[in-house]
Parts: sequence; structure tokens; C-alpha cells
Amino acid sequence: MQALSTVYQIIAMLTNILVMLIIIQFIIGLLFAFNVVNRSNDFLASFYMAINRFLEPVLRPIRNILPNTGAIDFSPLVLIILLNVVLIVLGNVIHG
Repeated sequence: MQALSTVYQIIAMLTNILVMLIIIQFIIGLLFAFNVVNRSNDFLASFYMAINRFLEPVLRPIRNILPNTGAIDFSPLVLIILLNVVLIVLGNVIHG
């Protein structure tokens, strides 16, 4: 039982890191979109591209399922909700 609890804690920590990366990607995207930060800022541009390369394989299948909403991309929100649902289910299975 202790091993399952440890595995759950590790999965929860990795999920939290993934959610933080999604939020950082969203914020940097907004800064670029509203010209608060110029895309010629090499550090932020390379950091943004690295996060995009990491998250794209996870977000692409969600984007393929969701209807096209134009300029608004809801796939990060759907991913965060799905991750939290998985954590809730795992937590109930392990602790219940």
C-alpha cells in the first residue's frame, strides 16, 4: 500500500509540473500575442519553442478531437482537466 501511495505522489508531482508548463506556455503566448514582449527576445522565444515541442505530442490528439474554434485553442484546458480527472480517479483507487 505504501508503494502505491508513493507512485501516486510521483504521478501527482509530474502532473503538477506539466500543468505549470502549460500555464507558462499560455502566459508567454499571451505576452507575444499582445506585443508585451517582442518575439525577437531570444531567451523567451527559445523557451517558448522548447515548451511547444514538449507539449505538442500531448496536445495534438486533443486538438484533432476538438472542433475548430478559430483563434482560441482549448486543448491546454482540456488537458489540464483530463490530468486532474486521472489524479482524482487514481487517488480514489489507491486510498479508497
